[in-house]
Amino acid sequence: MGVTLYHVDWCPDCEVVRQKLAELGVPYDGVIVPDFRPMRTRVYEVSGQYYVPVLTDGDTVLSETHEILSHLDTHYAKSVS
Repeated sequence: MGVTLYHVDWCPDCEVVRQKLAELGVPYDGVIVPDFRPMRTRVYEVSGQYYVPVLTDGDTVLSETHEILSHLDTHYAKSVS
């Protein structure tokens, strides 16, 4: 099941998450969703709400930017010796 990011191109929080994924070298599937929130049925099916970004990592679903960033740091940041 890998990492999937549901996002829109113009969203500043989505960009922050995309930058963090790139910085950590985490491969992910990017799903661009409609700008109009009620049309974001895939986001709703996954998270129960219409806001982005939403990140899924296996069975974990995260819908708050700070939680997404924390999750990525905790699970994907390389430890420095």
